[in-house]
Amino acid sequence: MSRRVRIGIIDSGVNVAHPHIGNIGGGVNISPGAHDPSYVDHLGHGTAIAALIHARAPQAELFAVKIFQNALATNLATVLFAIDWCLDNEMDLINLSLGTTNREHQPAFEAAIARVRATGKAIVSAFEMNGTPALPGSLPDVVGVLADSSKAPGEYGVEVRDGKKFFTACPFPREIPGVPRERNLHGVSFAVAHVTAALACFWNPSSIASQQAAEIALAPFLSGDSLQTKTY
Repeated sequence: MSRRVRIGIIDSGVNVAHPHIGNIGGGVNISPGAHDPSYVDHLGHGTAIAALIHARAPQAELFAVKIFQNALATNLATVLFAIDWCLDNEMDLINLSLGTTNREHQPAFEAAIARVRATGKAIVSAFEMNGTPALPGSLPDVVGVLADSSKAPGEYGVEVRDGKKFFTACPFPREIPGVPRERNLHGVSFAVAHVTAALACFWNPSSIASQQAAEIALAPFLSGDSLQTKTY
């Protein structure tokens, strides 16, 4: 029996009462070493990410994995715990908008990525942070993403740097009527969400996911060194 693609959004939670939100299948509030069932978003960032993904991949079932409490900051143990929660709860795609430039965390992320790959799932994450390669997005078998403000929603590019292929995408969330988009939330986290949504539109929950699988899923938009414009 087929089922919806399941996306774990590791972020600040979700406000399920927001009119742009839909298909929230559940979630968790993760603090170091413990679970809490309340995943209400008090920052707004996770809600904006979920709204964007829902708008572009309305068939997907979304799960809020709350790791940000009072600020957009956390620690390695919490992120790793969140990734494992996604695996334990059969998320197909893990939207991980954050990143770190601390290379001491690389072995832990590599182990987590190996667990993700072994279960046939995929992580979509930021490729760089302020011009520096980020973890885990710059590692093999992670779908890395960079923000490109020249890209419209639904338009994607692909680049290769040091042998690693990554995608570029629009850094803006859903439009808010009457609010200039530059005054709204924006950045690489929303570029990540755009690519997650695009991938969800092609995802087969029974397929094996990896960077290669992501490229195959997005192959209809790949032409030379750039991805063709496509609207979801």
